[in-house]
Amino acid sequence: MALLSKKETDGDNDMATDFHFPTSKKALIIFTRNPELGKCKTRLAKTIGDENALEVYKFLLNHTASIAKEVKADRYLFYSEKIIREDLWEPGVFRKKLQKGDDLGQRMQNAFAELFEMGYEKIAIIGSDLLDLNAELVNDAFTNLDFNDVVIGPAMDGGYYLLGMKNLYHQPFENKDWGTSNVLNDTLKDFQNTKLHLLKELNDIDTFEDMQHYEQLKKYHKIK
Repeated sequence: MALLSKKETDGDNDMATDFHFPTSKKALIIFTRNPELGKCKTRLAKTIGDENALEVYKFLLNHTASIAKEVKADRYLFYSEKIIREDLWEPGVFRKKLQKGDDLGQRMQNAFAELFEMGYEKIAIIGSDLLDLNAELVNDAFTNLDFNDVVIGPAMDGGYYLLGMKNLYHQPFENKDWGTSNVLNDTLKDFQNTKLHLLKELNDIDTFEDMQHYEQLKKYHKIK
């Protein structure tokens, strides 16, 4: 099914406030930007152009959707701009909502708060730009929450690709320079007195240097 479906309406976006009855004690949050030309992977686009950057992002979204289907948890897809009813995120697999907040920290905190209020006991959030991420690693994060209060997946650029919690902490979402190499270290300071587990470090794809060694992405290497 086409990723850039135009089958969205105001009614679809009312789904943002829909209540979904939990079928698990665990919830997986996936944050994604609506894939639109010139509005995603802008740092990457400076090297390979807007069209190729969009295709790379669509490739990464497909990978994320594929692995998320194998995660043993209820799955929530939070769109950045608008909910798309018919796209690669199958409604029978992913529960669709809108991100709410003025910055990334507020949007993540609001997503966690909403799902904790619904009764979930363990919640993890992942990004959608990692080819190295797999379902086993995400499932391992939930398992580690049996013995830890927080689980973090560090990214090579100084951020993180996964954050899992059993309770809502506000500090990790506040006073952060999002998109910089300081995010992970600043977040770890927030959890100094918390039982925390670190997953293995992974590479997320934001620049040409991040993507150039992946065989699957070489067809997008045409420099413009």
